[in-house]
Amino acid sequence: MTKFFPFLRWMALVNRQSVKSDLFAGLTGAVIVLPQAVAFAAIAGLPPEYGLYTAMVTPVVAALFGSSYHLISGPTTAISIVVFSAISQFAEPGSAAFIQYALTLTFLAGLFQFAFGVAKLGTLVNFVSHTVVTGFTAGAAILIITSQIKHVLGLALPRGDSFIDTWMAMGAHLPSVNGYVVLIAAVTLGSAVICRHFFPKAPNLLFGMVVGSLTCAALHGPAHGVALLGEIPSQLPPFSSPEFSIPVIRQLAPEAFAIALLGLIEAVSISRSVAAKSGQRIDGNQEFIGQGISNLVGSFFSSYAGSGSFTRSGINFSAGAKTPLSAIFAAMALMALVLLIAPLTAWLPIASMGGVILIVAWNLIDFKHIRFILHVSRSESSVLLVTFFATLFLELNFAIYIGVLLSLILFLSRALSPDIVVMAPDPDNRSRQLTNVAKKPLFQCPRIKIIRIDMSLYFGSVNTIQGRLEEVLEKEAVTNLLILSEGINYIDLAGAEMLVELSESLKSKGGGLYFCNLKQSVCNFIAHVGFTNRIGADHIFEHKRDAIAAFVLSQDDSCRENCSCLVFKECGPKEDFRVFT
Repeated sequence: MTKFFPFLRWMALVNRQSVKSDLFAGLTGAVIVLPQAVAFAAIAGLPPEYGLYTAMVTPVVAALFGSSYHLISGPTTAISIVVFSAISQFAEPGSAAFIQYALTLTFLAGLFQFAFGVAKLGTLVNFVSHTVVTGFTAGAAILIITSQIKHVLGLALPRGDSFIDTWMAMGAHLPSVNGYVVLIAAVTLGSAVICRHFFPKAPNLLFGMVVGSLTCAALHGPAHGVALLGEIPSQLPPFSSPEFSIPVIRQLAPEAFAIALLGLIEAVSISRSVAAKSGQRIDGNQEFIGQGISNLVGSFFSSYAGSGSFTRSGINFSAGAKTPLSAIFAAMALMALVLLIAPLTAWLPIASMGGVILIVAWNLIDFKHIRFILHVSRSESSVLLVTFFATLFLELNFAIYIGVLLSLILFLSRALSPDIVVMAPDPDNRSRQLTNVAKKPLFQCPRIKIIRIDMSLYFGSVNTIQGRLEEVLEKEAVTNLLILSEGINYIDLAGAEMLVELSESLKSKGGGLYFCNLKQSVCNFIAHVGFTNRIGADHIFEHKRDAIAAFVLSQDDSCRENCSCLVFKECGPKEDFRVFT
């Protein structure tokens, strides 16, 4: 049942205390999402109520069918921008046709996301390293702070400017800063921080907004230029129907695919970012399915494409949410606000919400982990910094793509650079255990090299491994090679062919290729493709002592008589022959 109804897994965590925490977090999130939903709808070219509808429907479905305990889905900046650019070429923003296209686009995006989840493509998010998520989160936090500075300073700045342009515009408008707005934002921020310090379990963010609103009323804020939220429409999401005509689907399918990918990257990245703080494990496949179902259902309830929200998810976690019930409570509270107290929410100052969002954005930056990455790894530091600056100066989805690409490049470079360790018996060890000669200088047999390969043999690593092996053999003109194979977890056709070629090359020189400790799956594969016979079953051994004994016995008597090394126990007189252990 939990496979089809994943919310049954976290229902067991619900208790009186968690419900209380989730309720406070939901109330806080509902107040925060009010102005955001309206603004995002405007960015998407839709009437403001469609942003509210999306914030009511999408988070409930995503919470029930997703995997994250703290992710809050709904309208987002990036998705809204893509929706506008995708549909504005086909219809006039705000028109009935535009709305119809938006619903169809949402349905198609949800269908793609659901298909990705059913196809178990959620494992692809494993290639989004934690370093990428850390850099992306830090960059997004700075963008959130940048977007809110104008609200806490009372500046009127144009929308859509880049990161640099926004800060330059703010610098140019500093003389026109509204002191009343700054005071209200500071009171909100300060009261929330103080509340969290002295009463950690209290809804500090909601408390800060209440104090900020009361301060605004006491100072007669609107008379001094303090912007308020304004009245919002009092209506619940009505039923709707996407258009399923073939021409429309053909037009919107490519854009829907892009929105599906962007939405999944946003949702999973945010889920993993918050999970890194909460200690939860995220199921990528289930998250794909949850996001897909939320958009599919939302398209029939006047909602446009949504995804995970950095701001609201951060607020949800910071406000003390314990289970996905907080997202459901937030949606229910938003419905209640819209239906019952919409006139009262019109008096909420934008500066108070800006102050709260500044706190959330600051908490999203993992300073401790960033310092650790910068201190211990240059390669990871480059991924972190590139992702961070790409988030600031490029499109959000492109920043993630760049981070993932860099992570893949680092992964492939490491995968193509295997550890090939030269081994030799240690005479100081009673059993003459094989030891890495790089760590301890040891005598080696002049007729055979013993190496250990600590990685799988597949098409991507074959050339590198073959080159390293030939270098080891040619350097000392050795014609026999023993490969300790316990580190080889997988071998493909290219890897097997490389081993056969190496074996035949050594045989042509009067030597041979020996194996020991091959894993059963590897043995089964090379036997299945017929390479065991070509290499020689008499050259494949279960234990290294048997392989060494077979090699020594294959050598002529002059090998023992003329050799001054006597590296192996088997190199003694035949009457004193003892197998290697």
